[in-house]
Amino acid sequence: MTDVSVAYAAGLQEISVSAVTGNGRSHALQNINFTAQRGERIAVVGPNGAGKSTLFKLIVGTVKPSEGQVQIFGHGPDGHICIGYVPQRNEIDWSFPVTVEDVVMMGRVGQIGLFRWPRRADWEVVRHSLARVEASHLAKKQIGELSGGQQQRVFIARALAQEAELLLLDEPLNGLDLPTQQAIFDILDSLRPDGVTVLVATHDLQLAADRFDKIMLLNRRIIALAEPTAVLTADNLLQAYGGHVHHLPGTEQGILVDDCCGHDELQVISEK
Repeated sequence: MTDVSVAYAAGLQEISVSAVTGNGRSHALQNINFTAQRGERIAVVGPNGAGKSTLFKLIVGTVKPSEGQVQIFGHGPDGHICIGYVPQRNEIDWSFPVTVEDVVMMGRVGQIGLFRWPRRADWEVVRHSLARVEASHLAKKQIGELSGGQQQRVFIARALAQEAELLLLDEPLNGLDLPTQQAIFDILDSLRPDGVTVLVATHDLQLAADRFDKIMLLNRRIIALAEPTAVLTADNLLQAYGGHVHHLPGTEQGILVDDCCGHDELQVISEK
């Protein structure tokens, strides 16, 4: 991304007065500049309303920048078919009558072309993709019958069937237990030899530090993008989360209070 901004007209979004620019527009994202390298795994973290989902939608192409340029492997979002996107689960209609194997086959549309029937080779790709995420037994199930972890596996399988070179996952671990989270990361680890670039939006700073090559700390602008130890400093977190960071007297630690997903979440952070 080069000098990318996304602005909304005042009154069209729930925005604070401080977010409104002089021309009556609110920036969801402002002056975003970064490059993700092939094969990197980057955690995108920041408070609610920081623009994490908007960032992903810019990359996919469903949101257009007000200013600046987005390029994926030298092409605009509309010119690249190998971007796999797993949105937040609450953005998906799980009552839609479609089977797991049909969802995964949707990932082949860019390869097959619109209004063309899948070939035997395409169904073989679907079967292989489901096997790779250990979901072959779910192929004939309706998507609404799946657990949260199974749903994430299926959408990752769709990205695999798409032969994605860039994979975006928006809050994929919300509501999942630790074994299921580990299973998701095992799948992501298996993509490293293929050189797949992975961006994951998450509220869990410790997980971001432990599991990712880099962290992007975002709050309408990029506050920091680097290795975890360089990003998760007290100064950076104060810039991103403001009054949500509270210092513990007599220690080198603080508490981050995040109201993600309708409940308060406490995370201990270090100033080192």
